[in-house]
Amino acid sequence: MTALERAIARPDPVHDFAARSPLHGLERRTVGFADVLAQSVAAVAPTAAATTVILLVAGAAGGATVLAVAVATLLALLVAWTVNQFARRLAASGSLYTYAARGLGPSAGLATAAAIIVGYAFISVFALLGGAHYLSLMMSRVWPSAPAPLLSALSLAGEAAVLAIVLVRGIRLSSRVALVVEAVSVALVVALLIALLVHIGPLQPEALWPSAPGGVSASAVAAGAVLALTAFVGFESAATLGVEARSPLRNIPRAIVWTVLVAGTLYLLAAYTQVAGFAAAGRDLVASEAPIDELAALFGLQGWAAAADVGIAASFLACALASTTALTRVLFALGRDGVVPPLFGRAHARHRTPIGAVAVAVPVIAAIPLALVAGGIRPWDAMESVIVVSAVGYIVAYAIVCVAAPLFLRRIGETTAWAAAVAMVAAAAIIACLGVYLVVEAQVGNPGVWISIALAAAAAALIAWRMRPGAARLDGVGGYDEPVAAQVLGGVARKEG
Repeated sequence: MTALERAIARPDPVHDFAARSPLHGLERRTVGFADVLAQSVAAVAPTAAATTVILLVAGAAGGATVLAVAVATLLALLVAWTVNQFARRLAASGSLYTYAARGLGPSAGLATAAAIIVGYAFISVFALLGGAHYLSLMMSRVWPSAPAPLLSALSLAGEAAVLAIVLVRGIRLSSRVALVVEAVSVALVVALLIALLVHIGPLQPEALWPSAPGGVSASAVAAGAVLALTAFVGFESAATLGVEARSPLRNIPRAIVWTVLVAGTLYLLAAYTQVAGFAAAGRDLVASEAPIDELAALFGLQGWAAAADVGIAASFLACALASTTALTRVLFALGRDGVVPPLFGRAHARHRTPIGAVAVAVPVIAAIPLALVAGGIRPWDAMESVIVVSAVGYIVAYAIVCVAAPLFLRRIGETTAWAAAVAMVAAAAIIACLGVYLVVEAQVGNPGVWISIALAAAAAALIAWRMRPGAARLDGVGGYDEPVAAQVLGGVARKEG
């Protein structure tokens, strides 16, 4: 027997590992790169964003829409690169909450948790409303006499049922559903965009860089880029699968960057097609509610539009599924860290899903859009307010994590000037973006601005109460997945307590 064989057969005992991970109960190391990528891509919902957010960008940037989208893509890549400073080193289900806590401490961790919970929850509501909008359009073709509120309510009920079933059954099912749905929807929308480009004709430089008197307005590009940035929110949600992903320190950073690149490419294609198409037709893009459908009708591609509507509705559903998946993982991490009641940290014994968080989150997320529709509000109108609340939550969380990154790297002795510079540039840029975004939306009277401010005040009060003198200590905030004794040669579980 060689020395290596003897060492394997009779290894020296190692006592520095726990018997189980702080995040035990989830199905560890079961989803591969494709599933992890599907989680982030579905959370971004690029096909849905390409047909909704681009319209909002056009309203702010006008002819500089494509340029604004390009600027937003670059900014999203900077933030993604900074988030990956954590994702390459920590496997967690709390994602940005865990990262901020490890870099800046419990208070910043709780602030980030509040922000990202708002982001995930309201983007889920936004996605359910968007799915209902497009499902209603499809159903109205078959059942034209049906009242629009009834069609919306039926659509929302169906979406909520799918959401609950898939989330309870497990991450492999939810990630595979998201992967298939998003792949089909992207294929449908890209095919339609290419068909439209063929009908539009040769490249129109004016759509890429307008040459109107006065040139490109910097303020218009900035406002448009801020709105375009909201189309990327959710790109980091793969990080909530840190426990369940295989090789998480490698696959999650790859998924985050690839999500931004895939989404950015699609947005640039969609932005150019819509700007050039409406210009060629002599129509006003900003006045449209369904620009892709209108372009398809103008160029005699109604059949393609119907197929694209299926893809867009499916993309919204995949977004709701992925965003709620991420939300429940963050709530699960908070439950395990002792920040919220232990119910949130309970895992399903059979399916190994965060059943406690699912049981609380899904009914709330389903009830909000149903209540809005029951109150006589059209899904499309509600979406304009909901997306503001979600975007504010995401951008605040991104800003805190970007500030936390250099401190985290210095704490572990791995800081570099380049990493610190990128993080600070990203933080400053997105904080500026947030300010511009709130001003733009407040000027148009979007109630989402005031809802965001109210939620921020409530979150600040709760955090101050939780951090008050005499409150239970939060030393465990920011727990992440760790190797356990059973995974280590010679591992012996240390005694806890």
